[in-house]
This record gives sequence, C-alpha cells and structure tokens, in this order.
Amino acid sequence: MNAVLIAVTLMLALSLSRIHVVISILVSAVVGGLCGGLTLAKTIAAFNGGLGGGAGIALSYALLGAFALALAASGLPHAMADGLAKLSQKSSENQRVKWGIILAVLALSIASQNLLPIHIAFIPLVIPPLLYTLAQFKLDRRLLACVMTFGLITPYMLFPVGFGEIFLKQILLGSIAKSGLDASHVNVMHAMALPALGMLFGLLMAVFVTYRKPRQYNIDVLKAVEREDSHYTQRSIWVAIGAMVMTFIVQLYADSMLLGALAGFAICVLGGAVPWRDADSVFSEGMKMMAGIGLIMIAASGFAEVLKATGDVKSLVEQSAGWIGDSKALAAFLMLLVGLIVTLGIGSSFSTVPILATIYVPLAMKLGFSPEAIVCLVGTAGALGDAGSPASDSTLGPTAGLNIDGQHNHMWDTVVPTFLHYNLPLMAFGWVAVMVL
Repeated sequence: MNAVLIAVTLMLALSLSRIHVVISILVSAVVGGLCGGLTLAKTIAAFNGGLGGGAGIALSYALLGAFALALAASGLPHAMADGLAKLSQKSSENQRVKWGIILAVLALSIASQNLLPIHIAFIPLVIPPLLYTLAQFKLDRRLLACVMTFGLITPYMLFPVGFGEIFLKQILLGSIAKSGLDASHVNVMHAMALPALGMLFGLLMAVFVTYRKPRQYNIDVLKAVEREDSHYTQRSIWVAIGAMVMTFIVQLYADSMLLGALAGFAICVLGGAVPWRDADSVFSEGMKMMAGIGLIMIAASGFAEVLKATGDVKSLVEQSAGWIGDSKALAAFLMLLVGLIVTLGIGSSFSTVPILATIYVPLAMKLGFSPEAIVCLVGTAGALGDAGSPASDSTLGPTAGLNIDGQHNHMWDTVVPTFLHYNLPLMAFGWVAVMVL
C-alpha cells in the first residue's frame, strides 16, 4: 500500500482520537517513512531536514501571540467588549450585532488574502476580544471557524491579486507551463469560478443550517483568560490601535509577520500601554500561548519532507493514472481525490500544486481535457485539503483565535467542520467544472 496513504490516514486517525497533533504527525512520519522504503535513520534525517521550513512561520506565530497579549494588557479587548455589551443589552440590537460581527470577520478574512495581504495575522489580534460578546449570544464557534477558513482559502483560489496572484499565476500557471502546456491565455477566474462556488455553498450550509443553533460556552472561564483585572485608559486604547495599524503596515511592506508583530509589541511597550516592568512577562506568556501552533507547523514541515523523500507522492499519482484508462470522468475524480489526500498530509496547497502538475498535465492532455479544464483540475486538486488539514494554517489560524480559553477543540471544532463543509462541495463542484469546461 502507498506510504503516503498510510501516513496521512494514520495521522488523521490519531488526531481524531484526541492524540495531540504533534505526536500524531511524528508517529505517522516514522510509519510513512518505513513503509516507503526508508530506513529509520533516513526517515529521521528527512524529518529533521524539513523542520526548518516551518521555523519561520512558527516564530511569527509566537511573536503574534506576544503582541496579542500586549493588546490584552492595554485594555483594548475590554474596551471593545464594553462597547459591544452596551449594544447587546438592547434586545432589539442582539441579532444586528451578532450578524455584524460575523460579516466583519468574513470581510476581514477575505481582505487578508488580497486587499490587505496579512493572511492569518489578524486572527489572534481581532478574534479573542469578540468571544465574550459572542458567548453571550451563544454563537457556535464552529460557525466562525468555517467563516474564517472560507475567507482564507476562497480568495486565493479565485482572485489573481495578493496571495491569489502567487497561487494562480506564479504557482498554478507556472507549474502547468513547466509541465508542457502553455495556459497563459486561460482566464483563471473563469476556470476556478465553479470550485469557488462550491466553497460558497459550504459556507452557506455552515452558517444557515449546520451551526445556526445556539451553543453554550463557560463565560466565567472566558473572563478569567481575558484578564478581567486589566484596566484601560484613553491613552492605552489609542496606543493599542496605533500598534495594530503599524503591525499591518509593517507586515504589508516588509512581507513579514514576524517584523509586524515585533513592531506592534514595541509600540505597546514604548507607548506605555504595557508597563515596562511587565513587558518581559507579557512577551513570554504570549509566546507560550501560541507555542503549540508553532510546534504543529514545524512538525508538519518535517512530515511533508518525509512524504517527499519516500517518492510515494509521485507513485500515488502514477498509480491513479494507471486505474483511469480512457475515462475522463474517472480521471477527473481520481486526480481530485489524490490531490485531497496529498494536501491533507502536506498542509499547504501552495506546495501541492507543483508536485501534482508534473503528472496531471501530461495525463490530462493525453485524455483530451481543454487547457481551461486542466487549469481547473490542477488548481482544485491543490486547494482540496487546505481546509480540513490538521497542519494547515487555514485551520490552525482560526483555532488560535477561538481556543484562548480551551473551549474550542482543533480537530473536532475546526478541522472536521471545515473538511465536511468545504472539501466535499469543492470535490463535487470541481469535478463538474472539469467536465464542462
């Protein structure tokens, strides 16, 4: 049996059994490496060699955690909560406030991919202050996880600006060209429109059907985590707002979450929003808050390197090609399914596309798919699994914001809901799109 299938299936099974994701990744990497013909020494060497790929993002997460706690110490979250509480006291305003927050989170998630390409940096800064008010509304956090994941994935799939310009033009069209097909004349927005519609279908199902019922959270636990003892002044609020603006600006122009978070934290301290004597403890506690997410990202990078070292990613694609025969319908389905499996394991659609394109493009050309259909096929196969992967930043980011009080489980409250609501519709809509283009 293919080592990639074994490793990814084992990782998902262990994670769903509530074994920590890092342990699940480590065990699955070793099993996958051994099943793929690597010795234990070579498996460990490949895993260690891949760890550096996740180190940068892990450090950025840690500094974002420090900055988020600095904002909490400034009192900004409580100022926001107080304002929302006044609105929510008016029963006639409750629904308006709730839907206003949901729409604002959706808009910010979408903007983070193109208009203001800061990716997940906004989540630990914006989401935690909203949780107290949302808990009073009994809003299901799984709904918010689905909202954020939709906003983090769909824009780069559809719009060729910001991260979409990187994914659609540089990676997708670039990989297809290297594989022997000039698709520069293809309108990528048209090619990816139906798959994106599948993502929208999943979002609407999550918001209006699956998670529309109230869900109770322990508000006392949330109050304790939100540092009820902190106070705020007008000056500390303005310093915190200035720090957030500077964080976004620095990240936008330096293309670095790490520098952006560091600039924001420095402004909070120098502006007096965080007392100098507390700066070290706030920084340390904030880094601890995000350390788990960082470890998962580092381990996932090592896991992906082991999968690549086995050579079974290419083997899996080639085996699926052998089952296809001359059936275009079966070809489209199997190629999308393999893309889902590979991305679930690697955790990054941006890394999956170059791997898949080398085999998919010649095979699709041989079967007579149009250039537009091939662009849709490879793009959708790469994007499949970004939602629903335990190691994807599109799921880790929402969990980081929603689980500050320990009441939001990464696997069952983010990974499983996003997998069901996005991968299944994306698979169906993507298959239809490939067949009709």
